[in-house]
Amino acid sequence: MEINIGALNTLLREKFNGNQAEMARIFGISKYQLNTIFKNNGKGAGKKVMGAIIKYCEENNYNYKDYIFLI
Repeated sequence: MEINIGALNTLLREKFNGNQAEMARIFGISKYQLNTIFKNNGKGAGKKVMGAIIKYCEENNYNYKDYIFLI
């Protein structure tokens, strides 16, 4: 699995007003972890991050496949 960083960036801007700390809090991950993912264009995201994205999508009626590429 790989993160669609473009879609995640759009979500960050539109739903979290660009606030990575708020997005991390809602996802249940650290700000550092989220910032690293953005800096590395989605590389290095583990199963905790993937699970957090999937959970957020399910709770908010988004399709997680828009945010995670199933490779």
